[in-house]
Amino acid sequence: DGNLRPQPQMVEAWEEDGLTWRFRLREGLKFHDGEPVRGRDCIASIKRWAQRDALGQALISRTEAMTAPDDRSFEIRLSRRFGPMLETLSKIGPSALFIRPERIASVDANTQIRETIGSGPFRFKADERVVGARVVYERNPDYVPRPDGETSWAAGPKRVFFDRVEWMVMPDSGTAAAALRNGEVDWWENPPNDLGPALRRSREVLLKRASPLGTIGTGVFNHLHPPFDKAAVRRVVLRATNQADFMAAAAGADPSLWRADMGVFTPDTPLANTADIEVITGPRDMEALKRELVAAGYRGETVVLLSPTDQPALAALGEVAHDQLKRLGMNVDFRVSDWGTLVQRRASREPPEKGGWSMFHTTWNGLDGLNPGVMQYLRANGERAWFGWPNIPKLDELRLSWFDAPNLEAQKSVAEEIQRLAFQEVPYLPTGQYFGSTAYRRTLTEPISEVYAFWGVQRVS
Repeated sequence: DGNLRPQPQMVEAWEEDGLTWRFRLREGLKFHDGEPVRGRDCIASIKRWAQRDALGQALISRTEAMTAPDDRSFEIRLSRRFGPMLETLSKIGPSALFIRPERIASVDANTQIRETIGSGPFRFKADERVVGARVVYERNPDYVPRPDGETSWAAGPKRVFFDRVEWMVMPDSGTAAAALRNGEVDWWENPPNDLGPALRRSREVLLKRASPLGTIGTGVFNHLHPPFDKAAVRRVVLRATNQADFMAAAAGADPSLWRADMGVFTPDTPLANTADIEVITGPRDMEALKRELVAAGYRGETVVLLSPTDQPALAALGEVAHDQLKRLGMNVDFRVSDWGTLVQRRASREPPEKGGWSMFHTTWNGLDGLNPGVMQYLRANGERAWFGWPNIPKLDELRLSWFDAPNLEAQKSVAEEIQRLAFQEVPYLPTGQYFGSTAYRRTLTEPISEVYAFWGVQRVS
């Protein structure tokens, strides 16, 4: 919810004794194909999700067994206490735990799922999808909202007031702004900050600040292939990075809309710290860094840099990265495409010259940088890690030690060690934090912009 507290959604009640957690599902849960949601569906979904998610992997490492005693319940028996159990199951950042039918959740975790069936208030209309242009959802007539709780972020009753939602892809910001002002669309998820003043001048449009935790920028290295298989090369790129350049490009010139002093954890949250932050905030001598890059082992390999054309902020990050790498003396092959094409290519583990890649930039909700447990991009366990597949055993050991820290002070100490090591090994490139807004017409009630949810939104009469 808005206070970052886990709240029950599909679960009616639960109990635990430290090592055994028992959950009971609420009545009336049905999948989009009409089948009831059962305990065994939950078990299969948790197991599949946990193979690819950092926090889920930590849970599985401490799990002795998962069982479904009956259709409306499931149990997780631990071999060792796992404090953030509820935070793990309720995690809303990538990868969120979605419950699917057992027959779908049983598919190998490294195999793409071709059938989109959940149990939520909207269901996906696969027959109306137009790749790169439109995605359609319709109200799920079988969905029964929770009868209790407060609607806040992803928590509480999910009440639906629209029978149909059309999510339109408009790569050109000017086209999207005109469509919003003219009433052709009702809601623009993430307009560029530089269009904020113009949108505010429209009497038909309202702007709302999105997540108070902001958006975190990251450059993702491919650790499998040269040149970014070498920590020394990644370290030179880190030292050459000016977060202000990245954030101003993504969020606009107004420095109140971004921060350029971000370490590993989301700024102004409990684990944020200044350990070795000079790597981020210190001066940069590009000529000296060019020489260091050669000494680090760069041999002129082609860097395939992926960048999307239909995501303005990510496109801006890609442009800055392109310029930075070239100024370092790297041979850059700048590949621009729509986001869907980029997502397909980033899954390839082939060498860059055989259809793979070297680097791309993406962003995360500030929620995803709160602690080592939820930070998908901090996971460094090789083939089981997020895209880029960093293999840094010491970093993963430190990340896991956070789960054993007995109090906040101990957690902070671990967080400082993690930041120092991350600045040495550079599993990813931190590019700063920025704050955006969402824009919607006055004909809508205020949306839940923190999670961009379509429930709770209704037409103003």
